[in-house]
Amino acid sequence: MPPSRPHPPLRSRFPTRIGRQLLVLAAATGLASPALAYIGPGAGFAAAGSVLILLGTFLLAFGIILIWPLKAAVRLALPRKGSKPKVKRAVIIGLDGFDPGLAQRFGAEGLMPNFAKLAAEGCFSPLRTACPSISPVAWSSFATGVDASRHNIYDFLTRDPCNYMPTLSSTQSHVLPKTLNLGFAQIPLGKKTVMRLMQKSQPFWKLLGENRVWSSIIRVPITFPPQPFKNGVLLSGMCVPDLQGTQGSFSFYSTKPRPAGAHIGGQQYTVKLKDGAVHSNLTGPQGKDGHAMKCPFTVRFDDAKRRATFEVGKERATVAPGEYTPWLVVPFDGVTGIARFYVQTWNERDVEIYVTPININPDAPGMAISHPFVYAIYLAKTLGQYATLGLAEDTWALNERVIDEDAFLKQAWLIYDERKKQLWDVLDKTKRGFVTVVFDTTDRISHMFYRYLEPDHPANAGKDVETHKHVIRDLYARMDGFLGEVRAKIGDDPNTVLMVISDHGFTSFRRGVNLNTWLMQHGYLVLKEGAETSPDWFAKVDWSRTKAFTLGLTGLFINRKGREAHGIVESGPELDALCAEIKAKLEALVDPATGERVVKEAFLTRKIHAGPYADMAPEILVGYHKGFRHSWDCATGAVSKDVFTDNTKSWSGDHCVDPRLVPGVFWCNRKIDVAEPALLDLAPTVLDLFGVEPPKYMQGRNLFGGRAAAAADVARSRQAGAVA
Repeated sequence: MPPSRPHPPLRSRFPTRIGRQLLVLAAATGLASPALAYIGPGAGFAAAGSVLILLGTFLLAFGIILIWPLKAAVRLALPRKGSKPKVKRAVIIGLDGFDPGLAQRFGAEGLMPNFAKLAAEGCFSPLRTACPSISPVAWSSFATGVDASRHNIYDFLTRDPCNYMPTLSSTQSHVLPKTLNLGFAQIPLGKKTVMRLMQKSQPFWKLLGENRVWSSIIRVPITFPPQPFKNGVLLSGMCVPDLQGTQGSFSFYSTKPRPAGAHIGGQQYTVKLKDGAVHSNLTGPQGKDGHAMKCPFTVRFDDAKRRATFEVGKERATVAPGEYTPWLVVPFDGVTGIARFYVQTWNERDVEIYVTPININPDAPGMAISHPFVYAIYLAKTLGQYATLGLAEDTWALNERVIDEDAFLKQAWLIYDERKKQLWDVLDKTKRGFVTVVFDTTDRISHMFYRYLEPDHPANAGKDVETHKHVIRDLYARMDGFLGEVRAKIGDDPNTVLMVISDHGFTSFRRGVNLNTWLMQHGYLVLKEGAETSPDWFAKVDWSRTKAFTLGLTGLFINRKGREAHGIVESGPELDALCAEIKAKLEALVDPATGERVVKEAFLTRKIHAGPYADMAPEILVGYHKGFRHSWDCATGAVSKDVFTDNTKSWSGDHCVDPRLVPGVFWCNRKIDVAEPALLDLAPTVLDLFGVEPPKYMQGRNLFGGRAAAAADVARSRQAGAVA
């Protein structure tokens, strides 16, 4: 898009750009959804950003901090429900994407002595992940103790059955009129944005809170919008939008002219370097006039000192090439965001400037990103500014080669340092109760650097293969050092249970598979007359003749009568026969380039999931073999020419495969009573540690449950084909 051309309204930009970004992170992680998946904040942000509300918020935050010790004392003094707690504190450190195979490999090389010590004192085991093995599903199962058919999250995206367009699985957002009702008259006050969490069931920390057990929950995925609960604080994680209302829209400014038709997924601008300076604008949320608001900024380049000075609003920062600025406050009308700036290229002829997505400012949030609302402000005031975007590490910018590996790693580790400060704070504040903090760094680096583990990976073509070949090894070693810090912080308190877990492991992503194209070739998906391919979001699909389609990264939908707007497949025998037929063909699919089987198992959802939300889920969950995954265009509902393509993007590792191939990790400073722990077991286990009876609907076992847990473990291991 030429820089002189105004940006289209936010809604019209959603489907392709944001869809791709949310699925990129899915794979977890990210791509987008259309019109209403996230609404540009607009008037909602402006209202929340008013001076009076912020003043009131600050006073409320101050009051909450003052009475925090008093509330803790009252909680301890009052009688509580349930039995006596078995521990004083339980701490779960989440290392998203930490892989047991890689941990054992690097441990054998002597790089993980702290993890080895923890395993010797307590235990280590692979951790059975969710089905599908994708972050929003897995972390939802962690939080609720139930599978996807009971918590309603099967992917990052699902389709709207009314129009087949993608929508975020976890959050619905609507803009409603805002009025003051006087009874005899209604006074219009503008509009407000209403967001609703689509995750069903309830997180176990809500049950803890009802039993007066304090919980500190930091950046657990699928906790946005934040849901209130008693006796605890929460900072939302995955799916918090940026200030534009998207899942992460970076900006890129370059003096180099763009090739015609080139698109990098973010916002691109051609700028001029004049008198040693660049002047341009940052794009913000929708304003009252319906257009995106702008914020000017200036970069001044000092060639002699090799320093660049960034000026935006009242902020000013000077950095050397290859350094990020601190978070700078970016002001718009009625709301502020924060962003970091980075000089990617600086030579005699050209400069290139990368700007992170504009995060919601935690020091003055335009919408709730924490519970209570003031908790985000408290963290910013006490620890400094921090990333609030759910998918904070900009994998898409590296995928599109807007930034390089060095820039990505620096950004990832800056975010890691912020998260570690938050962990230290909640450990200091939560001497009794439950603490969990999830670190995304392990997942994001694994996604983007997995190619270095395989010299013949297709993604290595045309890229450096030496400079960063030990990044993943060093990542695991650094997490071992981090564990040492955690244990030193906790001390040797026998009444503290420490667990280190991951939601899933990792494997290689070498070949993309467009199942929409495969469905078309086998007559299950039909295009409109004259079309041989179809762009994103099923643009040329003939729904009156289509029986099956796929969207996102995990499953295949049947175009069912009575559910989809133009469904043609009857429920009952016709549906069952079609699913069985497609399953058999998928499991027989072979990659013609390698001769390898593509799908380890195609799971019939109703055979493995019996919860109330299975009916709206994909009918078939695709369990790929290692090396395969939905292709990038398949994930966005496109029908391409070829079924198979090499994955040449930096995003070279993944976990959207058969769940049995990518278990997570489980370390604990105590021995457990089962041989095969599962992610579903964490919720009932933590509840039991604090004397709270786990609800009957939870599907997991208490890992410290003695003979009962061991018997349940044996029974589960005997279930043929059990995957979750």
